[in-house]
Amino acid sequence: MKKIAIIGAGSMAEAFISGILENDLIDRKNIWVTNNANQQRLNNLEERYGVQSTYDSNAFFEGADIVMLAMKPKDAATAIQSIRDYLTKQMLIVSVLAGVSMNTIETLAEKPLSLARSMPNTSAAVGKSATAIAVNERVSTEQLEITKKLFGTVGLARFVEEEQLDAVTGLSGSGPAYIYYLIEAMEKSAVEVGLEKQMASELIVQTLLGAAEMVKNSSKSSEELRREVTSPGGTTEAGIRVLEENNVQQAFISCIKAATAQSKKMGAALSSQLETADQPS
Repeated sequence: MKKIAIIGAGSMAEAFISGILENDLIDRKNIWVTNNANQQRLNNLEERYGVQSTYDSNAFFEGADIVMLAMKPKDAATAIQSIRDYLTKQMLIVSVLAGVSMNTIETLAEKPLSLARSMPNTSAAVGKSATAIAVNERVSTEQLEITKKLFGTVGLARFVEEEQLDAVTGLSGSGPAYIYYLIEAMEKSAVEVGLEKQMASELIVQTLLGAAEMVKNSSKSSEELRREVTSPGGTTEAGIRVLEENNVQQAFISCIKAATAQSKKMGAALSSQLETADQPS
């Protein structure tokens, strides 16, 4: 990787900048970032990370072998059309644009491109994202390796087919919110049973971290691990019984299916909108 040019300067762009530098993937002087018009935000990133920023497109794209599309999806059509003359077949175009297909990006760019489309989640901010990536047939073996390293700087990365990205969105893309929702419920219950809020929060967080590590490191399934701590007539069994009576497991399954369906719906609508943007009426 010689130079990465990041279009968009929001939290996801910052997560990648931080991850790239922490993992020594590329020198900070070779990380360039730009946005639509927020100069103060660019100044903040320059001061915090020592990266380069500019609104000069010639300087921004010169020598870049990776271009990351990290603007808001609603701004994608205008942004991609405005930079298409600078995009080349030799560049790896990395997209973190939710709902924007690789075909749409190529349509807007009016040329074939080497594309990697991803679905990270907000945990990228702490280097713990669960990211799924799809690439097209023009991505070379070298570019594939670069993609692995790039997304590895913000967490776990796995490759999927593009049509699977909606399911990933419903599962891990929106997943942190489901966990936060669970934590909210546990915090409320802790107060109701008489625990001090701060201590309860610490116990909840550590419990979740411990359970996640158990699932990650054990050869046993999550169901087996659950059964091992559910003694007949015990406290865990009493709690699990209430969850089953309220169909909590099925509610989570339905939740992920609904999010997946919504992702497909939004992606289709957004792709249609972007592909027809600025077309003569």
